[in-house]
Formats: sequence, C-alpha cells, structure tokens
Amino acid sequence: MTPDKQIPAKGLPLSLVVAALAMLAPFTIDTYLPSFPDIAAELAASNVQLQQTLSLYLFAFALSTLIYGPLSDSFGRRRVIMGALGLYSVASIGCAYANTIEQLILLRIAQGLSASAGLVAGRAMIRDVYHGAEAQRVMARVMLLFAVAPAVAPLIGGALHDLSGWRSVFVFLALVALLQWLMIALGTRETLAPQRRHSIHPVAVGRAYAKALRSGKFMALVFCFALMFSGFFLYVAGAPTVIYDFLGLGVHDFWLLFVPAVGAIMLGSQLSGRLAGRLSPKRTVSLGFTLMLLAALLNVAQGVLLGPTPFTVVAPLTLYVLGMALTMPNLNLMALDCFPNNRGMASAVQSFVQMSFTALIVGAVVPLVSATLAGMTLTMLGLNLAGYLLWQWLKHQHGACDSTASP
Repeated sequence: MTPDKQIPAKGLPLSLVVAALAMLAPFTIDTYLPSFPDIAAELAASNVQLQQTLSLYLFAFALSTLIYGPLSDSFGRRRVIMGALGLYSVASIGCAYANTIEQLILLRIAQGLSASAGLVAGRAMIRDVYHGAEAQRVMARVMLLFAVAPAVAPLIGGALHDLSGWRSVFVFLALVALLQWLMIALGTRETLAPQRRHSIHPVAVGRAYAKALRSGKFMALVFCFALMFSGFFLYVAGAPTVIYDFLGLGVHDFWLLFVPAVGAIMLGSQLSGRLAGRLSPKRTVSLGFTLMLLAALLNVAQGVLLGPTPFTVVAPLTLYVLGMALTMPNLNLMALDCFPNNRGMASAVQSFVQMSFTALIVGAVVPLVSATLAGMTLTMLGLNLAGYLLWQWLKHQHGACDSTASP
C-alpha cells in the first residue's frame, strides 16, 4: 500500500505541511535575536531578563510537549495542531504590544506553551503515513526546514527590525502561525485513524510515559539527538556574542554565520534522502557523527590557536551542520519506531528532552562559556563527544528500534 493511498492527499504534500510546522519553533527562538539591543533599551531590560525571554520560552515549550503528545494520540493530530496555532497567534500579537519586559516574558511563555504542538504531532503524522526508506526521505525533507529555520530566522528578523522595529517581528510570527493554520485547515487530512487512538485517561498516559522513560534504547536515541543539536544551538543562542563581540561585526552580518550553515543543512538533508535505501540508518548516523566529531575537533583547534575570523569560525561550524543534517532524520525515525502504537507520546518525549536540554544550554551554559571563543568550541566538542559515545554504545545493542519497520 502506498502512502498516498493510505492517506489521500487533501491538497498539499504532507511533507511540506509538517516541515512548515517544524519551522515555527526555531523561528520563535531566533527571529528576534537581532533585536535584543533595542528591546533592552525600550523596555529597560537587563541581559538576564533578555535571556529569560528565550530560556523560559524553551522550558514552556518542553513542558507542553508532554501534553500535546497524548492529546494527539487521543483526538487526532489535526485538531490539536489547529487549536495550538490559534493560541500561538494571540500570544504573538500580545508580544508585539508588550509594554514591559515582564509582559514580554509572560507572553513568550505563552508562545512556548502553544508552539510545540506542530512539532510533536507533525513528526507523528509522518510516521503515521510513511514507512521504510520513504519515511527516511520524507523526514529528511522535514528536518531540512527544521534545521534551516534557526539559520534563516535571524536574517529575516534583522530585515524586519530595520524596516519596522522589533515589534514587527512578533506580528510576522503571528502571520506565520495563521498561514500554517490555513494549511492544516484547507490542505491536510487527519493521519491517525480512529481505531488507532488511545485513551487520554491520566493513568493510561502515565503508564505510556513510564514505559518510554524505562526504555534505555529509546532514551539513548533521544539524548543522542539532544546532545548533537545542542552543539549547534550553542552557536545559535550565542550568535549575538559571536557576531558583535568575537568578530566585531554588526546587525547586518548575521548572514556570515548562518548562510553557510543553511547550505550545509540543505546538502546534508539531500544526502540523507539519497542514502535512504542504500545505506542502513545506523551507517548513515555513524557517518554523520564522524563528520561532526571531526568538525568539533577542528573548531577547538581554531578557537585555541587562531584569532577569530569569519572563515575560521564558520568553516568548522558548517562541517558540523553537514553531519548533523545527515543524522537527524534517522535518529527521529528510530526513536518513533520504538513505540509504533504511541507515536504522539514518543514524539512528545523526544521534544521534551531535546527542548529542555536546549533550554539548559541557553540558560546556564551559554552565559558561562561565551566569554571566550575557546570556551564555546570546547563545549561544542564536549556535547558532541558525549553524543558520539552514546551512539557507539547504542548501535551495538541488539534489538534497537529500527526505522525501516512498517507502521
């Protein structure tokens, strides 16, 4: 049975819809980064308060994933996503009209509580419909936009900031969510059949989560992704420091850090899709981790031995992102396949761990290590090495979750 016959299309390719949904979270994180100085000046905000608009958003995002996963397994993916997107649009408009930093922080938390639904349910939608090598190809396309978004978002945010000020960034985010709502409403069918839905009873949900948390292989896959992605996000969250302090550049120069990363993500995602069916998922992930480890070692060398220049800073990061783009689709599918009957729950745990870990990096690690470029490069190496060692342990375990399994 082909995916298209399994779930008839309503107008838009499912991969396009899910990829658009995956972009919302990183857009919400990164689009307003170039506006930090103006937000601080207009709202009389300290650096700590500015970081709270980011770290508390991430914590809210992480916690809410644990709610949306079971909801999507019970009521269907489509309904949950549309309700959350409506709430997100309202919160974004509120951010645009915030008069104090305290109001902005609260509304950023509201954004976090609503932005996670599309990422959680969207991943499950892909695995509802596709399987085998086709699932890997589709997830590669989704991961392409998910990973491109953190690189593109600051560029869009900087342009909007120059055109209409920082408040226009949040109006833009509200419009993005509205467009996504229309895509779901008019162009997407429900992917979870009624007979495959689960009870939303707290006891049933608690048992499902307990089962996931007790699965060593599932949690290892989730933490592999979290460690790997945090190595990249260290530079996303620290982009203002890298651009303004280390490289001595300005608000229009964020592209120097992110445009090469976009190219690497596009290339890596294309390679991941082409390798589907030719290399096993495990071999593709191993190749990606090898590239990331090499990049992290080169990054440490340039951070310790060379003065910071756009080339010496960007080149290792670009290689790292190439390896990351090869790895992400397969790690996601492997984790989802650990629980084929509770994919919404599995996706929720993935998102919770990944975003919580990212929030920890932003709130606690970046302020400690971003004083020097060497500190950032060594931290990237440490995160990646931990993920690499965890993957080496995992791939030798018998009975690991297999992303080539049918749904």
